[in-house]
Amino acid sequence: MLSLDFVLAMLGVGAAAAAVSSGLGAPLIVDVVVAIVVAVGMLAIVRPNVVRRMHQGAELTTGHAALVGRSAETLTAVTENAGRVHLAGETWTARSFDPTLTIEPGRRVEVFEIDGATAVVYPAD
Repeated sequence: MLSLDFVLAMLGVGAAAAAVSSGLGAPLIVDVVVAIVVAVGMLAIVRPNVVRRMHQGAELTTGHAALVGRSAETLTAVTENAGRVHLAGETWTARSFDPTLTIEPGRRVEVFEIDGATAVVYPAD
């Protein structure tokens, strides 16, 4: 929607340029040409730069992807098949990234990935 606002603003700049040329006594055909040239010029030159700047910046990570790399605390022993961790204020089911490792309750772990509703974790130390 914001992009459409930019288009309308640039058409408005073209109309303002035509109003200035009309105020200077130019004939109607010149006013129309000025409005078209300025509006198309704004759309061709200014709009791409404004849109590019709008889309710059850090990408916002949300959902399960935001939990990867975060630390959690084990609530129960975490094995290759079962376990529970306290992650981001919630209790999650968990399993160990290393199938041969059992992580004891109360240990700090980091989230390697989210597999469905299960956090795959490994010891933080």
